[in-house]
Amino acid sequence: MEITAPLLVTIPHSGEKIPSQTPWLNTLPEEIVMCDVDRFVDFLYEPSLHKLKIPFVKTEWHRYAADMNRVPEDVDCTSVIGNPNPAGSFNRGFHWVITTYKHQLMKEPMPQATHDELVKLVYEPFHSNIRELYAQLHAKGYKKTFHIDAHSMPSVGTSEHRDPGERRADIVVSDSKGKSCDPRFKDLVIAAYATAGFKVGYNWPYFGGRVTEQYGDPSREMHTLQVEMNRELYMDEKTKKLKPEEAKKVQEKVLSALSYIRNNLQHLL
Repeated sequence: MEITAPLLVTIPHSGEKIPSQTPWLNTLPEEIVMCDVDRFVDFLYEPSLHKLKIPFVKTEWHRYAADMNRVPEDVDCTSVIGNPNPAGSFNRGFHWVITTYKHQLMKEPMPQATHDELVKLVYEPFHSNIRELYAQLHAKGYKKTFHIDAHSMPSVGTSEHRDPGERRADIVVSDSKGKSCDPRFKDLVIAAYATAGFKVGYNWPYFGGRVTEQYGDPSREMHTLQVEMNRELYMDEKTKKLKPEEAKKVQEKVLSALSYIRNNLQHLL
């Protein structure tokens, strides 16, 4: 893909492939194993990314096995045998022990060797591809880079979230509490999704994750935002099935939002 703007997108949680190292995930019913997957986010974004020639990175692997919006150190003694971090400190860390609805995923921790295998199989290739995209943007002479980390979220916060019982906006934009990007990029992205017809929230109930922490560094002109989309807009949250007509409308809005961002980036360069 020819890169024509200093913009990239990552989609770290849409993968559904379960690695052989986490066989317990294969025994779970679909409504549990897909509970926290950002199902269909790639389907919603990819047509626009191809059309607008915006480079992107996604993973095929399931986030419960290894979460790309965490770092490998985000584990505890319930997820990796012998880890010094106390039980519960990383229930939904690099390996997920329970879902956001408190379904038990891991009955016992995995060996350190299995953790290391998953880091090598899942984590390292994903982040290596992101770094390669950044290198390509810099090689083309772009001194500033702009990065959207695309996710989805439940329509209502659960007891495991910061906002239990709260109905959420269509889109939540997060910048690590102002640390991960130039505020003008945040304002542009909020305006883009709002202009496309979404109701947009900012830094609540999400502040950003490890991707925004790792790649958002305004001092180096690396500007990263996390963008969460309300799942109710395009899928049945109970059955985890796509609502085709609604999803088509969301795809059109995503194209409008990304076009707006891409076309207005020159004001930030």
